[in-house]
Amino acid sequence: MSRSARSAFLLAGLLASAGVAHFVSPKQFDATVPESLPGSPRTWTKASGVAELALAAGLALPATRKASARATALFFAGVFPANVKMAYDWRTRSPKARAIAYGRLPLQIPLILWARSVGRADS
Repeated sequence: MSRSARSAFLLAGLLASAGVAHFVSPKQFDATVPESLPGSPRTWTKASGVAELALAAGLALPATRKASARATALFFAGVFPANVKMAYDWRTRSPKARAIAYGRLPLQIPLILWARSVGRADS
């Protein structure tokens, strides 16, 4: 297996794991849904989980990998407001919890770059 295919499968695995987590433990995700979004937080949690599972499937298939990689990069950028909300909401928690919440913010950048590289490698 090529390095680019391995990278795509690893990213697909990350997304699939996160997608499943949205259904197994939805409460933690509900809490990060910005209040400005219409509808219930649980609806957004489920929709996000479905999106992650669909993106994972698209990344796993060579025929859809390039488009899915681009969509994954946009998805990672799109969920950034939820990470900002989490960091804000957790600002008064323990130092460990704050470190987790604040640490998630810059992690979006390498995730976006990873998704973009998967899409480029498949060109």
